[in-house]
Amino acid sequence: MHKNCRVVIIGAGFGGLQAAQSLANSGADVVLIDRNNYHTFVPLLYQVATAQLPPEHIAYPARTISRRVPSSKIKQTSNDRFLMAEVQRIDFSEQIVETDSSTIPYDFLVLATGSRTQFLGIPGASEYAFSMRTLEESVALRNHIFSCFEKATQELDPLRREQLLTFAIVGGGPTGVEMAGALIEMLRGRLRGDYPTLDLRQVRLILVQSSDRLLADLPPKLGTYTYKRLRKLGVEVYLQTKVTQVTPDTVHLQGDRAIPTATVIWTAGLEANSPATSEDLSTANKGKLRVLPTLQLLDRSNVYAIGDLAYVEKNGYSLTGVAPEALQQGVAVARNIKRQLRGKDPKPFSYLNKGRLAIIGCYSGVGKIGPIAFTGFLPWLMWLGVHLVYLPGYRSRLLVLLTWFHTYLLGDRAVRLILPFQRR
Repeated sequence: MHKNCRVVIIGAGFGGLQAAQSLANSGADVVLIDRNNYHTFVPLLYQVATAQLPPEHIAYPARTISRRVPSSKIKQTSNDRFLMAEVQRIDFSEQIVETDSSTIPYDFLVLATGSRTQFLGIPGASEYAFSMRTLEESVALRNHIFSCFEKATQELDPLRREQLLTFAIVGGGPTGVEMAGALIEMLRGRLRGDYPTLDLRQVRLILVQSSDRLLADLPPKLGTYTYKRLRKLGVEVYLQTKVTQVTPDTVHLQGDRAIPTATVIWTAGLEANSPATSEDLSTANKGKLRVLPTLQLLDRSNVYAIGDLAYVEKNGYSLTGVAPEALQQGVAVARNIKRQLRGKDPKPFSYLNKGRLAIIGCYSGVGKIGPIAFTGFLPWLMWLGVHLVYLPGYRSRLLVLLTWFHTYLLGDRAVRLILPFQRR
């Protein structure tokens, strides 16, 4: 075992945090780097945007992990197990990571920088649509949604009021479906008591999907159930419809159709958030880095890529980038680095698919575990339980559980705040 070996992990997402935890007691010097000093539980960002959870409930302090990683005798550049910094460049030949505050050498490197919103080249989408990949973006969207309600109470022009009360969601994957369901739940709760002068029946919720069904990664019958359920709840669902342009007050659809709206929520796609490197790397679909079955970069045996950043195939199909994949990859990478420290060859990564769940809202969801597909209340309840288990920190789990009880038993959203915050 090389006691003075340093492992640098870039990104405190699911994979990066898990890799750091799994490398505890390895004898290596582990440094975790992220631009934020917290881990964001991304699957619950839409609940922040819809006033169900405060942002601090789904943020886990990254330095907490440093309490579990034993200090080594080597003197670190940062003097910390965690470094809050912006990675500017990686030099593979010199084996250093350049940040905005320091330069950190490494023996092994784990790239876990995740993904970012992909606007697909649609004019105006990046400027005027709201995405939900960070806590800041989710709080900004929450501010905007409630600002629309506040403005609508004072708006005398019925067309402008209709525009303020129209919410368009672009993308019919799990996030788009969850967002639509959460907005429906919010409207059916005690929100009408906040705005007695508004007729909330005038609120339009629109979900736009470019393919012929929702939840394309799940069996077709689950997508069909989701479509029917959302339609029954009052969501206008447009299938096989593409967005052609987004403006500050309109979303334009193919066929020269324009829908006046002050709110376009973009959940249509993601792309790899690759760091700048000293040499070009081989990439695949959506800018993901090609890796060996062991998750090592091609021609770089001491550099790994995991999570949304890595292009990993299983049975001819690429993995979808959900949290369980990243968590298992974090464990696998840590195990392989330990093997390399002992002079052994790394082993190929094998993903165990435990099933998929998606929540629709209003006590309904869909799921597939093994060959069994099911719908209704059970997958909704299972979704809540699974996300509660994966949420880091006992305190966060308790607070989220209590907040969910408050929301679903009383129909109330406790975080209906418009806070001073800059969107960009």
